[in-house]
Amino acid sequence: MTVVQFVFYLFALTLLVGGIFTVISKSPVHSVLWLILSFLSGAGLMVLLGAEFVAMLLIIVYVGAVAVLFLFVVMMLDVDFAELRAEMAKGLPLAALIGLVLIMQLAMAFGAWEIGGGVEMLDAPMATPEGAGDHNTAALGLLLYDKYFVLFQLAGLILLVAMIGAIVLTMRHRKDIKRQDILAQMYRDPAKTMELKDIKPGQGLAE
Repeated sequence: MTVVQFVFYLFALTLLVGGIFTVISKSPVHSVLWLILSFLSGAGLMVLLGAEFVAMLLIIVYVGAVAVLFLFVVMMLDVDFAELRAEMAKGLPLAALIGLVLIMQLAMAFGAWEIGGGVEMLDAPMATPEGAGDHNTAALGLLLYDKYFVLFQLAGLILLVAMIGAIVLTMRHRKDIKRQDILAQMYRDPAKTMELKDIKPGQGLAE
């Protein structure tokens, strides 16, 4: 067994273990931590496949942003997880049935899997655009910021419009909520809003 094969099996086993414990862990915080381990293992597999850009996306976006956000939400929300697990236990038979059907479908698809004619399985790296060298991240950068620059910018613009639309649709101005008035705070007179009292030692503040 070569070093690459050993590392592959190590990452694959870690990914499976992390995914299983993400589902069966009783503590939601532990589930998020196991999920982070699964993301890191998946990033390691992507590096072995030569997809460094996808590996960095897994670490930066999913581990650095999504998983950490999950962790903060789970730790800050006051959720009765015992009651939640009790509700989930009611749907366990249906979930087991759906899982069994999915496993049967995957088994049927795997059993009928055949490599198409004329397809050669090569160990050589995929071809990269001219001038990109052997590094696929550089090749991807050339494609995004050169050939597909307009489409890339349009995609970013669409995401920006969607984000603004979501903010506008979900923002509600309720009258019964006290909101911060920045200008009123800046222009208020400290002499009218504050009162200094000279408290002698050993005496409290009388109301």
